[in-house]
Formats: sequence, C-alpha cells, structure tokens
Amino acid sequence: MKTMTALTLTAALLASALAGCANTSDPGKSKEGNGKGAADDSNEKITINLMTRSYAGGGWAPNHPMIEEINKRLNIDLKVEWVPSANYQEKLNVLAASNNFPDVFYVPNAEYVKWQGKNIFMDVLPEIGKYPNITKYIPEDALKQFNPKGKYYGIPFYYQEARDSLAIRKDWLDKLGLKMPETIDEFYEVAKAFAMKDPDGNGKQDTVGFSLEVSPNGKFGFGGTANFLTASFGLANNWTLDANGKLTPMQTQSKELKDFIGFMRKAYAEGVLDKDSPILKSRDSLNKLEAGKSGIAYVNPQQLYTETLPPLLKTDPKAELAQLMPPKGPDGKSGIPATTSGDRIAINAKIDAKKQQRILKLMDYMLSDEGYDFVKHGIEGVHYKKISDTKYEQLEASVKDRQFLLLGWFFKRYDPMFLIYKWMDPKEVDTIKTYFDNNEKVKVKDAAAGLVSDTAIKLGTNIDKKWMDTMVKIIAGQEPMDAIDKAIADWKAGGGDKIIQEMNEEYQKVK
Repeated sequence: MKTMTALTLTAALLASALAGCANTSDPGKSKEGNGKGAADDSNEKITINLMTRSYAGGGWAPNHPMIEEINKRLNIDLKVEWVPSANYQEKLNVLAASNNFPDVFYVPNAEYVKWQGKNIFMDVLPEIGKYPNITKYIPEDALKQFNPKGKYYGIPFYYQEARDSLAIRKDWLDKLGLKMPETIDEFYEVAKAFAMKDPDGNGKQDTVGFSLEVSPNGKFGFGGTANFLTASFGLANNWTLDANGKLTPMQTQSKELKDFIGFMRKAYAEGVLDKDSPILKSRDSLNKLEAGKSGIAYVNPQQLYTETLPPLLKTDPKAELAQLMPPKGPDGKSGIPATTSGDRIAINAKIDAKKQQRILKLMDYMLSDEGYDFVKHGIEGVHYKKISDTKYEQLEASVKDRQFLLLGWFFKRYDPMFLIYKWMDPKEVDTIKTYFDNNEKVKVKDAAAGLVSDTAIKLGTNIDKKWMDTMVKIIAGQEPMDAIDKAIADWKAGGGDKIIQEMNEEYQKVK
C-alpha cells in the first residue's frame, strides 16, 4: 500500500548543564537491545557520513567547532557533505546509479516515495521506541505518513504547516482612515485604497493593493498573497472531501474557482491586483512590501525583524506592520492552507547495525533539551554568553560560524520557533509567537495529506501547470471566464480523472 506522510528558540528552552537533562544524560551510554543484535555502548568511535542540502553561504568546513564538539559529545567522527540545493536531486540520482549512498541523508519526497521498495532506507520503526526524544518531538502521524503500513523508512524533516502570514501596513490604514479588514469585501476596498489613494504620500500612483505569485508547480504561489484568499471562496487546500466522502481536487471545484478567479479578474481590471502579477515569482510581493510599494503581502514571521522590517524602515521610518488574518468570504470561510511535506532523513539500510544505532542516537540527542539547545545556539562561551537565567548575549563567533546549520538544513524538532534564539528581544519573540499562534488557529489541512498517486507523480506537474496558465490568463483578461470549464475538462482528460481515482483508492485504505 502506498499510504504516505505529508509534509527560532521557544521561550521554554533554557541553557542546561551538559549532564543535567533527565532524558538525555550521558548521551553515549548504551540502550538495552539496540536492534539487529547490535549493542552500541558508545565506547567505539564511529565515523558517520552525512549528506544534506546547503543554501546561501554553503556549509561548514570539516574542522568547524560545532562538528568538533558534537564528535566529542557522542564519540563519533561526523563527516558532512553539504550539497547545493539546486544540485541535490541530481546528486541523489548519481548515488542511486552507483548504489553508493551515505550513511544518513536528506531525501526529498519524490525520491523517498520512489525508492521505498528498493532496500535503500532502513526501517526505523522497530528501533525508535528506544529513543525517547524522537517519539516525543516527532508526531506519530508524521512518522506514519508517506510510508507503507507498518514501516517507517525515514524520520520527517520538519517544515511549518502554517509558517507565513499576511501582514498589512497599519500606518497606511491609519493615514487613510481605514479599519483592519475582516471580510473579503473589506479586503478589496482596503487594497483598492492602497493602490489608488497615495498611501505613501509621494504624490504618485505607484503603490499596489496586493500581488499574485504563481509557483512553478501550478499552485497559487506557496506562501504567496493570493494563497491566503483561496479558502475565503471555499477552494480546497489541494484536496477536500465532498458530501459523499469522496476526495475532490481543487482543480475541479468549478463554482469555487469561478468565484475566486472572478474576484481576482475584477481586481486586476480595476488596478487593485498588481499588474505585474502574471510574471511574479516567489517572494516578489514581499520584495514590494519591503520596498514600500505594497501595503499587503505575506511575511515569514521568523524573518520579520531581521529581513523584512529593516529595509522597510529604511524606506519609511514610520512604517508599521500588523498581522492580517485571512478575510472571511461570502460564506464566512477563511484560512491559511497548511503545507504538507514528505521529505525525510533516511538511514542507509546496508550499513553496519552499530552505525545505524549511533545515527539514531545522534538524531535523538539533537532533539533532547540539551542537544536542541546546542544545535540551535552553539557552544556557551563561544557562540553566546549567559548573563542570567533569562538573559543571553550572542557572541561574534555565532555570526561567523552559523552554528545552527545542522538544525536548519538537516534535522529538528517539530517547533515553529526553531529560528528564534534566546538572545533575541523578548518583545520581538512574543510578536513572532503571536503570528504563529494565530496561524495555527486558522490553518486548512489537505484532506489527502500523505496519499500518493502514481499518475500524479508522472503527469501532475504538467497538467497542473497548463491548468494554472489558463487561470492566470483569465485573471489578466486574456481568456474569458468560461475558459475555466474547459481548463477543468482538459485537466481531467490529461490524467486528472486517473489521479482522482487513484487518490480515492488510497484514501479508502486508510479511512
């Protein structure tokens, strides 16, 4: 069966003495009955080859102080291969061709699903009960998803389900005498005023109401502004259950699509929706917000004070952002589509059993109070200084070393505040936490999260992109509204009907 799982410091995290954590004291001590008859008492130093993605700035050098410290704590020789994200899937395919995978590695969802039956990934289900932090900080439903029944071929890589949030220029609202919009009609009027009534006071009509980004995979922009409006019109987060309990994809919701696309088409025609929208890509609307040219856009709360506000305040020192909850539609519906990720951290099925256990011990330690504090904040006295039980100071080495890379690019707790640090301003931390808490209340889940269709893997991206191309043309007035019906029919004929059939078959197996 192909049932699969979808998808920075919390205030509670305090620095603790290395030996002081109850559930992780002496991380190197042996655990009873470490699987496959292999006892790992941690007295033997074990080399672990780890591979994961890297982004801007690249990864650590082999002699990085964080690697040296984790080697000392767990009696390992950790060798990390940091592969640029753009080249990661190519690298995986090269390794697959030679059947020469590293000991533990990050696996994107497509490869994770494709390779499950090929004896590449260790089944960790029989073992993780011995590692209390894995079972404590990784939800069971996340472990089950994207796995065959009774198997855990990897441990989930955490992405926030509802990370991004809409933000609005509160100073523009105040200047124009407008209240915070709560309904979709109020949202429209505010956006129209932002576009037409010179909210920045420069005497030019050079601001936009809101923008639409289109993602390459045929969605209304992951995290993009329009993504926060789809639920207001009843559109599914990918899939919904109809009145008969049957999974129905967003691409075939004719009435809801016509309502949403009609709203967007009107906004485009009247200059409320950014005229650049058909060509905008990820982050473009946020760039416009930061440049003072847009009054409504999505933000990543974790980056609010580090990336979004600094350029905005440089442009306008009086600028003020406030969280904008998704507006309620005609039927009172609203929400933030929750993201579902099936990316995994997999352990090589062919390596020595003792090494497999030491890798699980490493991952368990990274989730413990002591280990999580370490992989986030680094080494006390090197990366930060403790002033008191509630006050810490970031040291210069933290900026240079980027001590958080293992947490950010390899493995972490299910913790939306994972990029919030204990040396940050408590008021800023409280604001960020409020954003996340509010998002959690309104997230809309994908009814088919964790289910996989073979046809969707083969054809889904192509037919979704063609479908979305038509939606964008309709919004821009290049196609008539009745082109929606043809786009639905073409999507179904191009493979969509088969996808619907397969997804419902998988759903019936897990009901």
